[in-house]
Amino acid sequence: MQLAVLAGFVVAGLTPWLHRVAGARTPLLLALLPAAIVGWLLQHWSLLAGGGALMLEQAWVPALDITLTFRLDGLAWLFACLIAAIGVLVLVYTGGYLRGHPDLPRFLAVLMAFMMSMLGLVLADNLVALFVFWELTSLTSYLLIGFRHTDPLARQAALQGLLVTAGGGLALLVGFVLLAEAGGSWSLAELASRGEAIRGHVLYLPLLVAILIGAFTKSAQFPFHFWLPNAMVAPTPVSAYLHSATMVKAGIYLLARLHPALSGTSAWTLGLALIGGVTLLLGAVMALRQTNLKLMLAYSTVMALGTMTLLLGIGTRAALAACLVFLLAHAFYKGALFLVAGILDVMTGTLDVTAMGGLRRLLPWTALTAAVAALSLAGLPPMLGFVAKEALFGALLEAGGTGWVAVVAVTLAAGLTLSVAAIVAIRPFLGPLRDPPRRPRGTPPALLVGPALLAALSLLTGVAPGLFDELVTVTLAGLGASGEALHLVPWHGVGGPLALSLAGLVLGVAVFLRWESVRARLVDVLAPLVARGPEVWHSTLGWRTLQLAHWQTRILQNGHLRTYLVTILMAWLGLVGHALLVRHGSLSWPGSAWQAHELVVAALMAAGALTACMVRSRLAAVAALGSMGFSIALTFVLFSAPDLAITQLLVETLTVVLLALVLFRLPHFTVLSTPLQRWRDLGVAALVGALITTLMLAVLGGERLPSVSHYMVANGQPLGHGHNLVNVILVDFRALDTLGEVFVLALAAVGVYAMLCFRAEEAGHG
Repeated sequence: MQLAVLAGFVVAGLTPWLHRVAGARTPLLLALLPAAIVGWLLQHWSLLAGGGALMLEQAWVPALDITLTFRLDGLAWLFACLIAAIGVLVLVYTGGYLRGHPDLPRFLAVLMAFMMSMLGLVLADNLVALFVFWELTSLTSYLLIGFRHTDPLARQAALQGLLVTAGGGLALLVGFVLLAEAGGSWSLAELASRGEAIRGHVLYLPLLVAILIGAFTKSAQFPFHFWLPNAMVAPTPVSAYLHSATMVKAGIYLLARLHPALSGTSAWTLGLALIGGVTLLLGAVMALRQTNLKLMLAYSTVMALGTMTLLLGIGTRAALAACLVFLLAHAFYKGALFLVAGILDVMTGTLDVTAMGGLRRLLPWTALTAAVAALSLAGLPPMLGFVAKEALFGALLEAGGTGWVAVVAVTLAAGLTLSVAAIVAIRPFLGPLRDPPRRPRGTPPALLVGPALLAALSLLTGVAPGLFDELVTVTLAGLGASGEALHLVPWHGVGGPLALSLAGLVLGVAVFLRWESVRARLVDVLAPLVARGPEVWHSTLGWRTLQLAHWQTRILQNGHLRTYLVTILMAWLGLVGHALLVRHGSLSWPGSAWQAHELVVAALMAAGALTACMVRSRLAAVAALGSMGFSIALTFVLFSAPDLAITQLLVETLTVVLLALVLFRLPHFTVLSTPLQRWRDLGVAALVGALITTLMLAVLGGERLPSVSHYMVANGQPLGHGHNLVNVILVDFRALDTLGEVFVLALAAVGVYAMLCFRAEEAGHG
């Protein structure tokens, strides 16, 4: 499996070359890879059904004990099948949707990389690997959303989606690190078995908050929901794939995967139930405000994601089962409806439902596909959406307690979603034929096969939902909800769930019949809230961040070298000074007495530095700096480092000569700093000098390490094959250091040569 996923990235990179060879058949050829992955997954289902799991491990970063581990269990199998199977249909659809587009190879390459990133995400068992694939989905989705990069709206939506999901990814990284610390492992399988220890750990609450932020941003939960509808500027294949099987489902997958380790606390239940409930109501209401078909579907996806989050928060076995069935139903009908929206866009040139009508005569098969998928979206029999809705209501009623609040919210959302489904299925296809920008002439098979298959699956599995009994049962066992085999039926009989479904049906029909007035009312009422909503917060935060960046750039990066030096030195003072205070409470002067000649050299260096700062003549300043440099060379001689002394003398001589030549051509001294700035600089310089002195005292008074000279003497001849120990050290033990010194000497020689040539040329002109 690792080979298939990693090979997918290679195929993505080779896609432009493949397109030059295969042309329009490229999407079909690329679809063979996810189709093969589906076949491989089906072959291993018997292992999972028997209670086993497939583990494939490959060393990645052995020094850090990080492995590229893929684990196939029921949950991973479910998501991987959806990703690969719907990926096949999307690739086939793309061949018709973008036929002849000059950027089709780029689109296919990114789409393949996105698909492999999602597969890696759901199969990864190591937290580090999961996070890497998690971020790859954000990056590749950014490229897909911004595919039409000449459109400012596409670029803005892509950047917004990237900032929201990548920002959540940073929080997720923190959560993963804390989770590994609390659980004592980076393996998801091991963490699932240590749930009690994790929930009792002091880090549980912060790691939970960080992980929930990451999951909520990816799955468009309130208040991070706004990026998903804005991403509908992407081509329709992207929208269909994002909503049905990938990207936004990644957060749901993560919450389900971590359910055994993190669930069972009031923080988990309250957090997911509250955010999920708000999100599902918000999505249902906002969908009715739209006239753009893709935006209506996008907000209905927000509603569905909120519903799944709510069910994961409730966490009972019935709620988890309802979540899995709802996940499958949503993947089928939402993929079909988005692909139908793309057909309408291509055929009519518009996505405005108020500008379409009567298209059933021109697009009969598209109308039938939309009607079947919309029935599942509405949760009406005999569709899988109805089975999922009945399971949803049953789980909420079974939860009891304060679950009635969730029951009311879900019933309202179900009714509003039914009206959205009616609008999608009826307004474009029934009624009098309108005059859209383009007149349809029939649907190409490449565009129709994908949505037709998904709609057919919604119908087939709605009539025979027992096809998913084993899948749901095995997946529940992996989520820590083992029990008797689950039996899904198309009809639950008369009871509470049916009554709630009927209530939602009545509400949905009433809203649909008065949709125009309801929509106008919603627009008027919600406009002030939208104008002050999370999207505006995000934009304001981004703008304020840019303002802060401009301000700090003007202050810190103003083009003055002294400002940079002061900033760097003050930061160094704070960090090193703090470390010294913490680690060395008391310091003492070295025991050996100072020699007179050492004091003289130190005094010369101090005098040179002070003179360079005080004199007003450039030549005097250069001479003072030169005397300081020569004093440093003398210090090297006194402490038995003649090689360093020679290098210092050569470089110092060259520097003094070059400075003397250059500075003579500059204007006179100009005062560029205020007295206050100069006193500040003096204070910083004094503090740095004092800290350097303190640091040296700490080093001299600290624990002495064993001398390295014994090793040099003992190994000079055996390892270096030389009897001159100094030469062996320079060319063997310290070869890189010597290479650096040679480079410095060569640079000095080049400088001297350039100076002499310049002077000779100047004398010739004279």
